[in-house]
Amino acid sequence: MSEVRDVTTWYLEMRAVSQLRAAAIPTAPHRVEQVQQPSAAFARFLYTEVGGHHQWFDRLGWSRKKWDTHLARPLVSLYTLHIGGAPAGYFELEEQPRGNVQIIYFGLMPEHQGRGWGGALLTRAVQLAWQLGDATRVWVHTCTLDSPAALPNYQARGFVVFRQKTEAVELPPPPTEPWPGWGG
Repeated sequence: MSEVRDVTTWYLEMRAVSQLRAAAIPTAPHRVEQVQQPSAAFARFLYTEVGGHHQWFDRLGWSRKKWDTHLARPLVSLYTLHIGGAPAGYFELEEQPRGNVQIIYFGLMPEHQGRGWGGALLTRAVQLAWQLGDATRVWVHTCTLDSPAALPNYQARGFVVFRQKTEAVELPPPPTEPWPGWGG
């Protein structure tokens, strides 16, 4: 059964690279790398592992073809954080018109939250966003369905809220299978 809930969304921006306040990087061995040719299965895995417990649902119904089409777009780039050789988090960047770069998705897998990786990974995401094309603005949005640490992390890195809205959102029922909608 679906549920209707009031969801507040914050839209945040950074207008100059000088606004970035870098976070400390944990000392554990890690790497952040761009996924050169991301497969739909891998991108879907990251999306569900990071967002599943935060009720991310907008891409759950995407078919394999839709994932492939999205990931093949040259203005979309996918990056992963690996700790101990395994994926620990990711972010997706999208170059947009007029020098805008959006951090479309960003997050950590649950077992890596609360250990300082969020600030470090967001720092790297912002640095890479500013290096894309002719970036003049980096922006992101988060909401009350995301981790409670998301908004404070964005603000700690230097993002400023430029818009906020609250609206009733019908949340889908919890999935009955690990990857709903994957069949197509």
